[in-house]
Amino acid sequence: MARLAGSSKLLRAMNESATMALLIDRGTLTRGELRELTGLSKPTTSDVLRTLTEAGLAVVVGHTSGGPGPNAEVYAVNPAAATVLAISVRDVSETLHAPFEAALCDLGGAVLARAAYPSDPADGDPVGTVRAIAADLCARAGRERVTHLHLGVPGSYDPGTGAIRHIDVTGWGRPGVVPALAAELDLTVEADNDVNLAAIAERHRGAAAGSGSFALLWLGAGLGCAIDLGASLLRGATGGAGEIGYVPLGLAAPGQPRDLQSLAGGPAVAALGAAHGFTGATPEEMVADAVARTDSPEADAFLAALADRIAVVLAVVASLLDPPLVVLAGEVAQAGGARLRDLVTDAFHRNTPLRTPVEVTALTDDAVLLGAMDAGLRSVRESLVESLNARPIPTTTPRAA
Repeated sequence: MARLAGSSKLLRAMNESATMALLIDRGTLTRGELRELTGLSKPTTSDVLRTLTEAGLAVVVGHTSGGPGPNAEVYAVNPAAATVLAISVRDVSETLHAPFEAALCDLGGAVLARAAYPSDPADGDPVGTVRAIAADLCARAGRERVTHLHLGVPGSYDPGTGAIRHIDVTGWGRPGVVPALAAELDLTVEADNDVNLAAIAERHRGAAAGSGSFALLWLGAGLGCAIDLGASLLRGATGGAGEIGYVPLGLAAPGQPRDLQSLAGGPAVAALGAAHGFTGATPEEMVADAVARTDSPEADAFLAALADRIAVVLAVVASLLDPPLVVLAGEVAQAGGARLRDLVTDAFHRNTPLRTPVEVTALTDDAVLLGAMDAGLRSVRESLVESLNARPIPTTTPRAA
């Protein structure tokens, strides 16, 4: 992130924010490298670095060696300057996963502590739940407090009302839950749809890295879509963009799937697997079992039928958005891997004239939690840079005549 910066006193805050942004982007830089990137003079560069280190935002992490002249100090952001808590909130009515999984990160992105919580620590009280999780992870990591909380939720967050819509987790759907968390816990709080956060992780760490834009089709207990526009995600007026599980399938006859969730959501996948003789505890276990079986007519039939259903959902996404790439993600897609992707692509091409490229997620970890960590770190880092840029600039009092 190259930035122009001046060396006069009036541009001091800009110089500091530019230097901090470069340290965040590049990781480590020497004083000379910072001077070259910002165009600042030697004295101004030294003054800016002194200010950042005294404020606890930057630290010396080493020295260069082997070159002519004295060794140069290597600077980096101070990882202890902020602590981000990421929490994945799950609707466990249709999954065997723990209802909460959380991770604590420092400003440098290192994971300090991580844990899954098999039961709600506060029995439906979001403030109590987050407070208990934060206390537990801070104790494990030896940190005193959290700077920022980033929530991944199985619903849509409406920033206009501070409410999480379309969520079926006790206590989390009440009006103003996110502002209440911020006020009660005295920290900044952001929330986002779980599939949107999975798309952030996919862009940073997975199959969509380097893509100009893409759509992520989530295949898990629920069905969802995230729309990545390159620089941002399309969230809609109330945060509900991508809730494709609600798309009806025409005038469904009794006993037939009424919407896309009923066609390809987790319960539908489990029912389809059972109909083909698979007995896994979750839809993803059934799919993984089928993928592992070679030369099995039952496995081939199950995966082909599942691919046909997913291809219907894919056709909705591709025809509406015409994205340059669709990434299949979620537990079912992870379990199905390349074999399921190829079957879905074949069914998609067989039934539509569309030729949207399809990939399967490259992530094996919890994509929602990873995305919450990535988004939380980005928010905190941007906030630190903006706070430096917004500091009051000293004014000089004119001398009396």
